[in-house]
Amino acid sequence: QVQLVESGGGLVQAGGSLRLSCAASGRTFSSYVMGWFRQAPGKEREFVAAITRNGAGTTYASSVKGRFTISRDNAKNTVYLQMDSLKPEDTAVYYCAARLGSAAYTSVTEYPYWGQGTQVTVSS
Repeated sequence: QVQLVESGGGLVQAGGSLRLSCAASGRTFSSYVMGWFRQAPGKEREFVAAITRNGAGTTYASSVKGRFTISRDNAKNTVYLQMDSLKPEDTAVYYCAARLGSAAYTSVTEYPYWGQGTQVTVSS
C-alpha cells in the first residue's frame, strides 16, 4: 500500500502559477501510475493529469492541456503538478492518486489510493 500527502495549494490571482507536490511512502513509488484529480464545490471529482511509471507518458484533461504539466521524480518518491495561467474555474481541492499497473487511466474508479487533498483557489 502507498500513502500520499499533497502540498503546495493556496490562493493565487488569475494568470498566476502554483506547483503542487505529492509525496508518497510505502511500496516502491516507481511501481505506480500517478494521477491528479480535482473536485470543485458541488461537482464530481474530475481527472486533471496522469503520468506513467517511468514518466515517459503523460495525459491531460482538455481543460488544462497546455497550462498544466505533470512530472515525477522517482528518486524522491514525488509527483508534481505545475499549474500556469490559472483561471478562476481551476478553483478546487486537488487530489493525488495512485494505481499499480502501466496504464494512465483517467477514471476516478481506476485509482485505489488517494491523498487528503490540497485547496487551490484562483481569484479573478
